[in-house]
Amino acid sequence: MAAAAVLSMSEIENKAMNLGIDLSTIVFDNVVLPPGDDFGITSDDEDILHEEVAPEFETGYGNVIVVDNLPVVSPEKFAKLEGVIRKIYSQTGVIKEGGLWMPVNPDTNMTLGYCFIEFNTAQEAKEAKEKTDGYKLDKSHIFIVDMFDDIERYMNVPEEWTPAEIKPYEAGDHLQHWLTDEKARDQFVIRAGIVTEIFWNDARQLRPDPVYQYQYWIDNFVQWSPLGTYLATVHRQGAIVWGGKSTFNHIHRFPHNQVKHIDFSPGERFLVTYSSQEPSNPRDTHRVVLNIFDLRTGKLMRDFKGSVDDFTTGGSGGLSGISWPIFKWGGGNEDKYFARIGKNAIYVYETETFILVDKKSYKVDNVGDFSWSPTDSILALFVLELGGGNQPARVSLVQMPGKVELRQKNLFSVSDCKMYWQSNGEYLAVKVDRYTKTKKSTYTGFELFRIKERDIPIEVLELDNKNDKIIAFAWEPKGHRFAVIHGDGPRPDVSFYSMKTGGITARVSKLTTLKAKQANALYWSPAGRFIVLAGLKGFNGQLEFYNVDDLETMATGEHFMCTDIEWDPTGRYVATAVTLVHVMENGFHIWSFNGKLLYRIPKDHFFQFQWRPHPQSLLSSEKEEEISRNLRKYSKKYEAEDQDVSLALSEQNRKKRRVLQEEWETWTARWKQYHEEERELRLQLRDGEPSDDEGSQEQYEAKEVEAEEVLDVHEEIVD
Repeated sequence: MAAAAVLSMSEIENKAMNLGIDLSTIVFDNVVLPPGDDFGITSDDEDILHEEVAPEFETGYGNVIVVDNLPVVSPEKFAKLEGVIRKIYSQTGVIKEGGLWMPVNPDTNMTLGYCFIEFNTAQEAKEAKEKTDGYKLDKSHIFIVDMFDDIERYMNVPEEWTPAEIKPYEAGDHLQHWLTDEKARDQFVIRAGIVTEIFWNDARQLRPDPVYQYQYWIDNFVQWSPLGTYLATVHRQGAIVWGGKSTFNHIHRFPHNQVKHIDFSPGERFLVTYSSQEPSNPRDTHRVVLNIFDLRTGKLMRDFKGSVDDFTTGGSGGLSGISWPIFKWGGGNEDKYFARIGKNAIYVYETETFILVDKKSYKVDNVGDFSWSPTDSILALFVLELGGGNQPARVSLVQMPGKVELRQKNLFSVSDCKMYWQSNGEYLAVKVDRYTKTKKSTYTGFELFRIKERDIPIEVLELDNKNDKIIAFAWEPKGHRFAVIHGDGPRPDVSFYSMKTGGITARVSKLTTLKAKQANALYWSPAGRFIVLAGLKGFNGQLEFYNVDDLETMATGEHFMCTDIEWDPTGRYVATAVTLVHVMENGFHIWSFNGKLLYRIPKDHFFQFQWRPHPQSLLSSEKEEEISRNLRKYSKKYEAEDQDVSLALSEQNRKKRRVLQEEWETWTARWKQYHEEERELRLQLRDGEPSDDEGSQEQYEAKEVEAEEVLDVHEEIVD
């Protein structure tokens, strides 16, 4: 990128004179720059969201590595050593033609013990460094591998060490203060038009209570962090995270030009940002950039760059062919590992060093998909069939970082496979679509893994009608039950199953099947027990609130054209929304857990609704069970508070009605007074005749008149 030329005013005037331009005739206030281009001229009123981002300069050597500590050999052994190096590094990437150079001492014709290797992409070079740094060629030659671009950084290290400046401690904002709300309310964020707003859900007052509002806050979207500590806003120049006690203060800025996606690690330690750029040459693929930042310090921990093809193997269709998120996090909330799928391999990185576990990928031929346990460092892998079915498909459970296979199940005649973890990592359900013997159709079954039990037993579950199409599947959060929507008709069935039967944990059983429901999506309460059976799209927003403990429907409702449904983190309330997918009926509704509609908020150009997540409870499961058993004792306090609020609301309603009645009486009294004042004028206009009801009642006489009407005629023949 060339630096802009700086000209003095006299030079500008001379240039204009040469071009025949009279500067005195130009009104500079009317000069309009092309859209999206400010020619480097920064506006006086730009705020932190539009700060100038330092451009990223390409040195041109990001795809080159330096391999040191090679054997020093004579010209006779040069070709052999070069062949060994090519064999090692061809496994990590494609070496460019003429891209391997070993310098030679001109005096002795012996190699100097190091070489330069140029790969096709910077991503291949980085992976080569990770996989071969420390590679043991023999006892005396252990590779030391660096990126060529790092050499300049090493050369600029000061000769003298200077101690780091220790800044005085400054207390930061209380980022969890919102959890201390005396009314135990939850927050949510919405985007409508140019406005982003944050509210308390004040269900007692039957309305949202405003917390924060900002216009033009974002360019793309907002996203809560998984534990609700931060709110991220996404802009063209990068992402910003906000948080604080009473207002949302700027905490960190994460520069990344043209960012399109972001992803938090489950424990909120890291933030991943993603962008893709269209190539200048139509024959090339999009260029992808992924950055991983430390969320607390804002430091860039690792970046990944390459073409779309480098990140799409095994993925299933997303933006530019990429399935988001590219990296999946493992190790629960400790954020120990993150991984992505590649060609015949899973790349697992550890966050302590941000390099591959054991400095090499985990080789799995024909791997099609993978997912982490939500709580443990266990990978579930789905491997496709090989050799036309000679080697069956399989699902494997692998413990990291040791890469120890814990369990494996071979699957035959597989058409498709999807994996569903239960939130506590106790169960894994694998939905397997299999071909029939004729290969003309498929049927579906489930392989159910009991992860926490000895030897990880597996059960096979088939529906009563195994030819039923599976429309939706969902585990009960923190529970042992799951729900399935299945069927081929316009009104499918909904079945509930339990992994426990009468205290026996070794068998899955069906609880009930609800026939012919207008549902195609399942939304469990985060606390379990309750579920919303939702009919979206073609069902136009049909809702059924179901109690799985009692196996009964609590209520039904409808939010016409509903596009989104989300439970609040406590499981007390449900939000349904119609976003800008539809032009009409935009806005959101808030319901109680048992299906009572509490309030409606219409919003034009409605884009987004998100509840603010909660961190994990600090109470043990035993303490939570104790509270649940003694809930009636604890609830007396809150019932009294609810009663007070109800009385206050009733009093408010009475006051409103009283005010309305007084306004009506005042209005009618005023017009009666006007009417009386104009009585003489009306008599004059009517020549003394009274009008309206001013005449005496004697002018009118009420009479009762009886009328007879023939209803029917019958003829009777008498003998």
